[in-house]
Amino acid sequence: RSNPYQTNLLRDGVRRYLQLPADQTVLILHAKVAQKSYGNEKRFFCPPPCVYLSGPGWKLKQEQIKARDLGEAGFRVCGYMGLDSMGSSLMETQKLSFEEQPDAKGFSCAKALYISDADKRKHFRLVLKLFFSNGQEIGTFHSKLIKVISKPSQKKQSLKNTDLCISSGSKVSLFNRLRSQTVSTRYLSVEGGAFIASARQWAAFTLHLADEHCTRSEFPLREGYICYGSVVQLVCTATGITLPPLIIRKVTKQYAMLDVDEPVSQLHKCAFQFQGSDRMYLCLSTEKVIQFQASPCPKEANRDLLNDGSCWTIIGTETVEYTFSESLASCVREPVSPVPLITALQLTGGGDVAMLEVKGEYFHAHLKVWFGDVEAETMYRGPKSLMCVVPDVSAFGSDWRWLRYPITVPLLLIRDDGLIYSSSFTFTYTPEQSFVPGQQVLSDIPQDSDKLLDSIHQEFTRTNFHLFMQS
Repeated sequence: RSNPYQTNLLRDGVRRYLQLPADQTVLILHAKVAQKSYGNEKRFFCPPPCVYLSGPGWKLKQEQIKARDLGEAGFRVCGYMGLDSMGSSLMETQKLSFEEQPDAKGFSCAKALYISDADKRKHFRLVLKLFFSNGQEIGTFHSKLIKVISKPSQKKQSLKNTDLCISSGSKVSLFNRLRSQTVSTRYLSVEGGAFIASARQWAAFTLHLADEHCTRSEFPLREGYICYGSVVQLVCTATGITLPPLIIRKVTKQYAMLDVDEPVSQLHKCAFQFQGSDRMYLCLSTEKVIQFQASPCPKEANRDLLNDGSCWTIIGTETVEYTFSESLASCVREPVSPVPLITALQLTGGGDVAMLEVKGEYFHAHLKVWFGDVEAETMYRGPKSLMCVVPDVSAFGSDWRWLRYPITVPLLLIRDDGLIYSSSFTFTYTPEQSFVPGQQVLSDIPQDSDKLLDSIHQEFTRTNFHLFMQS
């Protein structure tokens, strides 16, 4: 553990951070699959991997750089993105320049990345390296695993092989190519609270299987794999805005197939019919998203004739988010990476011997687990696991002993040099049921209150611990 003097200094800083978090967040959006290029062709990843920079910590960093007389130019963030192959040269990476959006987020995307047939891997990751324009390295960040496919499967997908099937609750992107031209690619996106077709940015949507009798405002979700003919709901992951209930249809040669019920697969062509409508489909017209009235096929009643703007390609997407804060470590010269990611918590024991295992990725021996502003004794067990002793509730101050309701504190990971890695996980101390909620706290404590205090303290430390992740 850190020495008491360092711990007290850090604790004051952590308290300030918890009151006013100055986080810096790096968000990477990318597709789950990538189509391999053959010969001299270059099948650029579609949708292109995107990077967003957000959080007040970037502005704070800018002010620190200005204070060192490095000027505005020294703060500009730039970077490179490429594949994680060993010995990757600069020619195989793409330079990223970030532009500020109206919502103050920095944005960039890598439009010219591809994987050649010389690369025999079945999976790979994207690697993002970020720098300030004064040459100072920010860090290296990895995407999630991307599966390599040769081309979209034309066979009927089987639920026995679900590798390429799209499940309810997963995230997808939708794009459209007029006359199959790459330069005409438009992505379904959300801007200003409205659905648009953007040539520049794409949005990730959570695709839910919905009940056939659902309404737009309230729909019961279902588990399982998405099949054609199902009623689905598309919810924008960034804004929460939804489209009305839609029936997903398979597209073959610009016809919507009304009698197909096989599972939806990666990079399939599909159409979205508005539920309850007479052949009205989700369609794009330049940058607008409209409804298109399809025509019945004169020869086959089980088909609707679509236009180009109503035919969408569906692909699964992934999001990985890295958050850190240099507010306690303004003079840090080391890169912020590897940025640890917490994925799960597991509690063992209870009372005075409660231990918490923190599971995730990119852990190292220079990390300490903090429960709010209290440092926990931490043991490094490997890059995917940290073990720590759960602090006694009294570590949060003597006043906590008298409380009759649960106490929830955020979980943080803090590097030796003061770099803070926040998480979406919290830890809750819950008193025993013997404490009756709403019962009055004694206002007059007798002089021989030590026994009373100890008994309350024992009840508190002999608690039920609950772990949960905030949505």
